[in-house]
Amino acid sequence: MATIEDSLSDKLEAARRDILDEYRAEHNYPWIIGFSGGKDSTLVAQLVFEMLLELPPSERSRPVHIVANDTLVEAPLIANHLSAILDRMRSVIPGLRLPLTVRKTTPKQDQTFWVNLIGRGYPSPTRSFRWCTDRMKIQPTSEYIRSVVDENGQAILLLGVRRQESATRAMSVARYSNGERLNAHNTLSGCLVFRPIVDFTTDEVWQLLLQRRPPWGGTHRQLVTLYRNAQGGECPLVLDKDDAPSCGTSSSRFGCWTCTVVVKDHSMEGFVESGNAHLEPLMDFRDRLASLRTDPDMRMARRRSGVASHLADGSLIPGPFTFEARRLILAELLEVQAKVGEPLISDQEIIEIKRIWAEDATRAVSNQPSAADA
Repeated sequence: MATIEDSLSDKLEAARRDILDEYRAEHNYPWIIGFSGGKDSTLVAQLVFEMLLELPPSERSRPVHIVANDTLVEAPLIANHLSAILDRMRSVIPGLRLPLTVRKTTPKQDQTFWVNLIGRGYPSPTRSFRWCTDRMKIQPTSEYIRSVVDENGQAILLLGVRRQESATRAMSVARYSNGERLNAHNTLSGCLVFRPIVDFTTDEVWQLLLQRRPPWGGTHRQLVTLYRNAQGGECPLVLDKDDAPSCGTSSSRFGCWTCTVVVKDHSMEGFVESGNAHLEPLMDFRDRLASLRTDPDMRMARRRSGVASHLADGSLIPGPFTFEARRLILAELLEVQAKVGEPLISDQEIIEIKRIWAEDATRAVSNQPSAADA
């Protein structure tokens, strides 16, 4: 009679065989591993590392990119964990003679969270106006993937997507699956998607990680601790708007500490309750951003395009934050940064914010709308 261990062993062997077979395919299109630092993408990265190490150096011909996205407003504990793992990977690659490239994508300087919210006055995100996902997650990583596709004609994106992850994920997998190992990406032309752990359960992922040390060194202990303390899971890599519901869901996921799409940030609460009390001001400030959004005195009457928008009943839809609100938010953010002792906004972002303020002030005097937001 087959045991649970036998079932997992068979499933793991099938995944390893798929990864090796695809790596040895006749074409030499580069691989791109979408790496969030969470359990699923970590398992995918580990399986690829192990496969490469088992091959003779002469057969490691296909380049592999490990690409992570940093929105620049990740929860500090998560950002530090991701940076540490990426640094560890980079440090071992030369000695192991692996054809690996490790990259971290970030939003463009003029499209960061704080530049848009404090600089342009965009209200903190809601489910109906989630302006952050595209600018901070989708665009930076998609541009990197497109550059690899342009250089090589095609690329294969490896994702730690699993059917069991959620009902939405199961529907997404079914929608884009054609019964083949590789499927065309929904929005990225020339990009094929490979999901090597799609049929693994959550328990199986954890069992494999706990049984196997990462080939880049260290252990998975910190990852386990992060999940335990956050009482949930990570916001995964998002590459198209169909995946956006996973960003800012009501479930307990860790991701951007500024996320006001969720009503309560249970993951940050978990971090604070597990001994990271210094992060509590982040929770309070996130709530502050949500409350300011609903204060009519903090919002302009017209959008940045100069147009006043109304609902069907004729009521006004508030525009961006006022200049006074933006200055207030920046001042309070800098106070929070000093309290928590973590970098929350860069000097470059502050320079960009003040540049936008100066342009907006000039346009206000001349009564001209912003061309970029028209």
